[in-house]
Amino acid sequence: MLYMFSQETEWLLVEKYNGEKSDAFFADVARLEAGEPLAYLIGSIPFLNTTIYLTSHPLIPRPETEYWVEKAITAIKETQNLTERTMHVLDLCAGSGCIGVAVGHALPASTIHFAEIDAAHLPTITHNCEENGLHEARRRIVQSDLFSGLKTEPQLRYDFILSNPPYIDPEVDRAEASVKAHEPALALYGGYAGMELIARTITEAPNFLLPHGQLWLEHEPEQTELIVELAEPSFTVTIHKDQYGVKRFSELVLQ
Repeated sequence: MLYMFSQETEWLLVEKYNGEKSDAFFADVARLEAGEPLAYLIGSIPFLNTTIYLTSHPLIPRPETEYWVEKAITAIKETQNLTERTMHVLDLCAGSGCIGVAVGHALPASTIHFAEIDAAHLPTITHNCEENGLHEARRRIVQSDLFSGLKTEPQLRYDFILSNPPYIDPEVDRAEASVKAHEPALALYGGYAGMELIARTITEAPNFLLPHGQLWLEHEPEQTELIVELAEPSFTVTIHKDQYGVKRFSELVLQ
């Protein structure tokens, strides 16, 4: 039988099956054609200079997130060069832990904390830390509804809080069918106008940031005005475009 392979099936063949067209490979091709995401079938995805495993099926990291996290890493390095001390970073709404793992990999003189509401993803975060060299002494992984799990340590403060929170507006819902069918709704939908978790994060973050600390948020372009309105009492806000020219992330600096 002659098979016509797409680019995704070629990647599947190479990345998971080392070029061997086995029965298991063809079973996965059928799942791929039925809409299951390639990253889940392979079981991992590259993110900056790390490999992120997706065992618990967290949100799949996107190129847009990779783009702004690289910018954040540059900002963290600049702050570290000025202060000449260890950087303390929180990956909020961590999911797979891709953001914190990438930061920890790029900055050996850093400690990374991960806060994730879904306990099913905590072993995945641990695995990604271990596989990418973020050792136990440099990390803390907490099940937490935003900051709630961190409030037992009121003295804790971070230089940077980085977050790709659930921000899709259920009324608009641009998510593709395969995303809705396979990726966790908890990581996608942000309540009314997609802003409920973003609003809580902006309101609570000053209690967890060091002086002049920074909060970086991924969001929809339509949410920028609301973000500025919510943030201005406490933060100086800069809206950034992603690699596709879309207003996709904001840099909030504590005043």
